[in-house]
Amino acid sequence: MTVGRSAGTENPSGLRERKKQRTRAALLRTALESFTTKGYEETTVDEIADAVEVSQRTFFRYFASKEDAAFALQQMMERRFVEALRARPAEEGPFDALRNSVLGTWDAIGEAITEIVPADVHLRMLQVIESTPTLLAAHLRRSLDVEEYVARLIAAREGLDVDADPRPRVAVACFGGVMRVAGQLWVRGDDPGLGALRSLTVAHLDHLAPALAMDWRGTAASRTARRPQDGDAA
Repeated sequence: MTVGRSAGTENPSGLRERKKQRTRAALLRTALESFTTKGYEETTVDEIADAVEVSQRTFFRYFASKEDAAFALQQMMERRFVEALRARPAEEGPFDALRNSVLGTWDAIGEAITEIVPADVHLRMLQVIESTPTLLAAHLRRSLDVEEYVARLIAAREGLDVDADPRPRVAVACFGGVMRVAGQLWVRGDDPGLGALRSLTVAHLDHLAPALAMDWRGTAASRTARRPQDGDAA
C-alpha cells in the first residue's frame, strides 16, 4: 500500500527551491550593500561568500561573475519591462507603448526589489553603476543588447522587418537615450529618491516627440521680434 504524504509535509523539492532562493537573495543583498558602501572594485567575491557563510563555488552557482550580481536588479527590471511591452495594447503607437511599459514597470516592481534590498540600497547601486567606469561600460554594452531586442519586439508589434525598416531601431535608440540622460542627471542631482528619477524621466520623455518633430528655429523666431538687419530702414 502506498502511504500518501501528510497535508503538513512540504515537498522536499519545494524546500530546496526555497533554500536556493534565500541563498541567492542573501548573496545579492550582501553584494549590493558592499558595492554601495565599500565600493565595487574593492569588494571581492570571497568577501561576499564569507559574509553569507557559503563557498565561492556556491556564489558562482547563482551569479556568473561579480558584474552579474551588480546588474541583477537591472536584469529583473528589464525582464519585467519586456513582459509589460509584450502585453501593451496593439493599438498603442511605439513611443506610447515604450513609455507606458517602463513607467508601469517602475510602479509595480518596487515591492519585488525591497524584498531583496532596501530601496535606498538599490538607488545607491544605480549611482555606483553610473560612477564606476567598468560598470558604466558594461551598462552601456548591456543597454545596446537590450535596445536591439526591444527594437525587434517593436518591429514585430508593427508588422515590420527590422532589417529593412530603420524606424524600430531609431525609435528605441531615441527612447534609450532619453532614459540614460535622465539617469545621469538624477545621479548628479540632490534628490536620490526614486520619485525624482521618475519625474526626470517623465519630463524628458514628454520632450522627446517635440524635440524630434518641431522646427526649433522657427519656434524660437515666432516668439521673438525680428532683429533689424543691415540695410533695413531706420
